[in-house]
Amino acid sequence: MIVRLAYGQGHLPIDFPESRTTVIEPRAHAGLSDERAAFLRALENPIAARPLREWIRPGDRVCVSFSDITRATPNERIIPWLLDHLAFVPRENIVLLNQLGTHRPNTGPELERLLTPEVARNYRVLNHEPENLDAHRQFGVMRDGGPAWINRHCADADVRIVTGFIEPHFFAGFSGGVKGVIPGVAALRTVMSSHNARNIGDPNASFGVTFGNPLWEELRDVALRVGPSFLVNVTLNQAREITAVFAGDLIEAHRQGCEFVRESVMQPQEEAFDVVVATNSGYPLDLNLYQGVKGMSAGARILKAGGLLILACECREGVPAGSPMDQLHRSARSAEELLKRIMSGRETQPEQWQAQIQALVQRRARVLVYSSLPEEVVRACHLEPCRDIREAVMGELRRLGGEGRIGVLPQGPLTIPYLRPIRGAPASQPPGDPR
Repeated sequence: MIVRLAYGQGHLPIDFPESRTTVIEPRAHAGLSDERAAFLRALENPIAARPLREWIRPGDRVCVSFSDITRATPNERIIPWLLDHLAFVPRENIVLLNQLGTHRPNTGPELERLLTPEVARNYRVLNHEPENLDAHRQFGVMRDGGPAWINRHCADADVRIVTGFIEPHFFAGFSGGVKGVIPGVAALRTVMSSHNARNIGDPNASFGVTFGNPLWEELRDVALRVGPSFLVNVTLNQAREITAVFAGDLIEAHRQGCEFVRESVMQPQEEAFDVVVATNSGYPLDLNLYQGVKGMSAGARILKAGGLLILACECREGVPAGSPMDQLHRSARSAEELLKRIMSGRETQPEQWQAQIQALVQRRARVLVYSSLPEEVVRACHLEPCRDIREAVMGELRRLGGEGRIGVLPQGPLTIPYLRPIRGAPASQPPGDPR
């Protein structure tokens, strides 16, 4: 059977043995028949909040934050619609702030592609500056005592509008919501405080869990200290069509959006697989290996201990080269050595959370990566390069005497697979969000 794996801006057609392969995908949602009309209705009839226009008084400073280039948010559609809705606000009173988190700044041409050339030309568009402390305001402290710094353009605005889209997230439960504030526009030091080894290692810091997840709850608490924010989040199908719009209260609108996504993405499996092949959802999420840990984490949920996990992740931007994650891996002789250093908890380093999760996956699985990366780079990250996905799968089946079962996640972490519990035992991750 041919399965098309999302990879870069296209697909990899891979021939799997039909009798041994289970393909696991989200339940499909049709795109909205009139995306723009639905978007504007959501702004005028928000969830647990006043209509957006009622938030704004003459002279108010408005900050609109938007997802960066590593996210599939259809900014080129929703941001112009939003700005048209706010046409009564002088353009000089609006700033568009890129939710970089700790990612690299986006270039001028990238911002034009994200927002449209017209928006980039006619509005003030800024990249967040996570390492520039002068660009932030403090809102108390994190649980570890570190400062909670938020970008001053967001903090000082009279009206904050947080845009984005909702998808499963491997340690924050779901994307969107408060993540548009922190880590989206938070200082690097603040992000490291919330993404410490203890939070990342908590069993509830996982796909599909927000309430009860100590990491997400800390993000929520800090985001609320900044003041009220109007949320505009969308959900998408595989064709990047908008399937629903959730606007209004930062917490409640997001909660309802998460429940909508949960219904389509949570996919129960009766038993674990010997081999799992996962993608990282294709472009833009598979731009680099840093993001690729999400696909590894999704696949590992349904893999037998000691099984084989193959990740297809294009990585056209590398690890990225010279990034904190790249440097972390090159500083250790093995993933296990790096994990022990991280778990010592002496100091949180940038991007250690991805290395931590990768190493935890590798404790239970052999991980191969099919990508555009040079083999030396893959090995430097303590992973095995994969030259041919089908041959790697068939080789593992031969090793198992032809008895193995294969699970395939063609859309990667856009699906949250989980194992149904054996009677009297807990599931690998409960389908509901504990409250």
